[in-house]
Amino acid sequence: MPIENASPATYVTHDLAVEEGALRVGEWHPDAEGTPWLLVHGVTASHLAWAWVAQQTAARLIAPDLRGRGRSAASTRRTGLAQHADDLAAVLDALGVEKVVVVGHSMGAFISTVFGDRHPDRVERIVLVDGGLPLALPPGMDPRAAVRHVLGPTAARLDMRFESVGAYRDFWRAHPAFVGREDPLLDAYFAYDLVGEPPALRPATTFATVEADSIDQNAGEAIAGALERLRRPTRLIAAERGLFGEVPPLYPDPDGIRARFPQLAATRRVPDVDHYSIVMSAPGARAVVREVLAGE
Repeated sequence: MPIENASPATYVTHDLAVEEGALRVGEWHPDAEGTPWLLVHGVTASHLAWAWVAQQTAARLIAPDLRGRGRSAASTRRTGLAQHADDLAAVLDALGVEKVVVVGHSMGAFISTVFGDRHPDRVERIVLVDGGLPLALPPGMDPRAAVRHVLGPTAARLDMRFESVGAYRDFWRAHPAFVGREDPLLDAYFAYDLVGEPPALRPATTFATVEADSIDQNAGEAIAGALERLRRPTRLIAAERGLFGEVPPLYPDPDGIRARFPQLAATRRVPDVDHYSIVMSAPGARAVVREVLAGE
């Protein structure tokens, strides 16, 4: 499906080799000078979640579709945060990029933390966007149940089929994060999310892939060790509202997080955004760019 108009900025894509396959990688401003930004999307998203950020900065942006998402063709037999982190290193190798600023949203923030731990020489600094640090889950909740508890209908849709791109867009129009929003970037993002043929279009990501990665995010050794060490300067920005526009959000107490992880360079609340619009809107994207620049 066409994505040429995903952003008015200069935009190209590549299919780059990783272990057992390839990742589709979007780049905005590929000829820009300075340290590139490596943008890591969330658990059911794609690289087009960063199109709004691309409108707010002239920096070189490198944004892969993680394996099992978007148009990436890498085997999903390999899952988990460490695998995604090593995939990111392979992408940088393929592009000849030595060092990046890493910006991760949601699960992408957890991957960014692990990437900084496994490949610290490739990372200048990290910005975590509404993710990357432990979530407050009900005590004793099974890790598999936690996936549906956190994601709710956004996970349930992965098993659904849609008769058209328009029907899928209408599905998302009912979501509290997108009610009343008419935005060509959203249209491009949701169209890109689909694979197959009408009337049986389906999201590119499978629930099995989401479940495996989410379990590793919530209970895996890679993220636990990475959080203990935090090898690279790391900042957190947290949305004021959650996945469904609710309060409390995923991170209700940024100051408490700072106390728990004193290695963090900064934690900040972003007002008037939810878990999605903190990256997928102009105000959220501006906040992300400000935080990246604040760490210079």
